[in-house]
Amino acid sequence: MKNRFERLGRVLLFLGLGLAFSFLAGCNGDKSDAKAEAPPAATVVPDLDANNFKVNHPEQFPLVTAVEHKAAPQLNVTGVVQPDINRAVPVISVASGRVVEIKARLGDTVEKGQLLLRVRSNDVSGAYQTYLKAENGERLARIQLERQQILYDKGAVAKSVLEQAEATERDAKTDLNAATEQLRLLGIDKDHPSGIVDIVAPTSGVITDQQVTGASGVQGLAGPNPFTISDLSYVWIICDVFENDLDAVRVGESADIRLNAYPGKVLKGRIDNILPVLDPSMRTAKVRLEVQNPGLMRIGMFATATFYGGTPEMHVAIPAAAILHLHDREWVYTPIKAGHFKRMEVVTGAMLPGNLQEVVSGIKPGDQVVSNALALQNTVEQ
Repeated sequence: MKNRFERLGRVLLFLGLGLAFSFLAGCNGDKSDAKAEAPPAATVVPDLDANNFKVNHPEQFPLVTAVEHKAAPQLNVTGVVQPDINRAVPVISVASGRVVEIKARLGDTVEKGQLLLRVRSNDVSGAYQTYLKAENGERLARIQLERQQILYDKGAVAKSVLEQAEATERDAKTDLNAATEQLRLLGIDKDHPSGIVDIVAPTSGVITDQQVTGASGVQGLAGPNPFTISDLSYVWIICDVFENDLDAVRVGESADIRLNAYPGKVLKGRIDNILPVLDPSMRTAKVRLEVQNPGLMRIGMFATATFYGGTPEMHVAIPAAAILHLHDREWVYTPIKAGHFKRMEVVTGAMLPGNLQEVVSGIKPGDQVVSNALALQNTVEQ
């Protein structure tokens, strides 16, 4: 019995080994079929120049042809946001005196007629005294004229006396009108005079300059204006353009404006003026742009203006994937002969529609480059 079981065990062992060999043979066959269907691996043979190399299967790296691209040259200059002086209105205080109350501050947005400050002024008393004298003089001149008219009608006085009374009455009216206008300019109600003069905003806008503080003195027309109100719906950007770049700037043309505070926002500006005098030390000219303010621009902000007024230049365009970005530089791979490629450095420009990118220098229209530079680079590094 024991021998019989030993023979059965050896039979089962032989059957198991046979199945295992069959399974291994089948697996090897599948791997051979997969390798046969896959494209041959590309191998790189380096040349004496590190940027030149040979690829055994170059068909794996299709080529594209660089096409012409006409581009206007860009001139980027820096500038500063400033108020449009044509839209800046000074707040004038006719009266001189001492500030007793300030109702607005630098940077505030004010409306036309809004109270800005109050000034205690001795000019009020003098102007009101002049008004009272003019009013009394006009009343007396009118009475004298009426009396002379009656006497003239009765033949008691000559016509020259009547004419003299009429001239005196006209002069008195002129003096009264002048005194009344002076009170109006000072903001004084002649029926309720006060020693306090109210200074109101002559227009709506933003206070961009303030020359008074609490209890400071105001010197009337002889001194600085207490406030300046500017309409900031349109502002100026003043740029410095070098003498050699002035051919790219023309009055009336537009420019792209980018604020340092909002780099993703592009505004449009119009070249309003090119000042005729150059800075003798920097050899730059002031270029003034007028820009509509969307509410982001603040006085004193730095901005970058891009001009496109130069003569168009002919560049090339290739697919963006054909450019390799390596060590802060850009490269393309160009074929030199069968299976041989060369890596060339290029200077790129702006991105273009259709996943194309502008190339400023390094290749010319008609040159062929590898369509996927990264794939070839990965093969080189293996």
